[in-house]
Amino acid sequence: MSPRTVLTPYTDLFAVPGARAFSSAGLLARVPMSTAGLGSVLLVEGESGSYALAGAVAGTNALSFAIGSPQWARAMDRVGQSRVLRATAVLSLVVGLAFVAAVVSGAPHWTWFALAALAGGTAANVGSVVRSRWANVLPEQGQRQTAFAFESVADEVVFVVAPPAVTFLAALIAPPLGFLTGMLIGVVGALVLSRQEATAPPVAPRVAGQPRTRSRVLTPGLVAIGITYLAVGTVFGAVDVVVVGFAEDEGAPAAAGIALSAYAAGSLLAGLAYGIVKLPGTLVTRFLGAALLFAAAAQTLHLVGSLTTLVGFAFLAGLAIAPVLIAGMSVVESRVPRASLTEGLTWTSTGLTVGLTAGSALAGIAVDHWGAESAFAVPALGAALAGLLAVAAWLVL
Repeated sequence: MSPRTVLTPYTDLFAVPGARAFSSAGLLARVPMSTAGLGSVLLVEGESGSYALAGAVAGTNALSFAIGSPQWARAMDRVGQSRVLRATAVLSLVVGLAFVAAVVSGAPHWTWFALAALAGGTAANVGSVVRSRWANVLPEQGQRQTAFAFESVADEVVFVVAPPAVTFLAALIAPPLGFLTGMLIGVVGALVLSRQEATAPPVAPRVAGQPRTRSRVLTPGLVAIGITYLAVGTVFGAVDVVVVGFAEDEGAPAAAGIALSAYAAGSLLAGLAYGIVKLPGTLVTRFLGAALLFAAAAQTLHLVGSLTTLVGFAFLAGLAIAPVLIAGMSVVESRVPRASLTEGLTWTSTGLTVGLTAGSALAGIAVDHWGAESAFAVPALGAALAGLLAVAAWLVL
């Protein structure tokens, strides 16, 4: 089978009018999701010399994003994506500049936390915005699975390419430059995306004189998937910290980047394959199977004993990432009312964000108390918990 034939499901996606434009703009608009936290750490540490303070400020930003983004998504479902994207882009720009100014000028630390919280709270979850557009323009479930797989790959590309670039800018030029570059790229992408109204999901018409009815979004099934994603997120956050600690213990800190790239590469390849392969079973059984595979694959991290094995097992564990994310999003897309789809997809991403923050904190404690090699138990146990929670979600769904 030729590469052209294999990739036909993906090329067919971009034959849809407007798909290439909104997907490209969405790729740029989601850059801050991979750079805001790291950029905050590099900025605050560069100006204050304290990693503890930097981590606390970045955590505040992430938690605020987790709380605020579903509210912006709800507003998009009610009044339209374009209006809200323009508002969040402008707010993010203003608050982001104020945050950088406060840190660079040596303002009181409480202002750093306040502005970091505002910066996170004014950001929209663009990944959910783009996925809801795919759901709007693609009539068939199989096409939507391929589109969600492509978006998972796009996420991986952003998270692989953008953080090293931000680190380079902050370390070699100036600490604020990393945060500012990610923010500005995201603002430009969001504004471009906001102008593409033809592909945005339609807003349910409101009958004059009647109160607006709100679809029930947080159903038991969606909550169960969101909690499962929280456990998945702890794995992501823990792996980042433990891998860096292990590489430093081995005397080769640069190897952490190779291992994390292998982890992301496994997910990227699996995501591409998932969008092409026709899998048996229902969406719910695929989600369960993917979650159990994710839980099993992460147990290989217990076997890490050298940098060589770290890279190999990181790649194997990464192969299970994209399938569980795509499968879960596909279930949510099929169960949430179209009028509330952006919000529903955003709540699942919120679980990932909260879990990532918690996983980073837990892994840091484990590395300090057990050593990095033993601390691989944190992501392994987090993945096992995700598998158990997926079983519970399967029973609810």
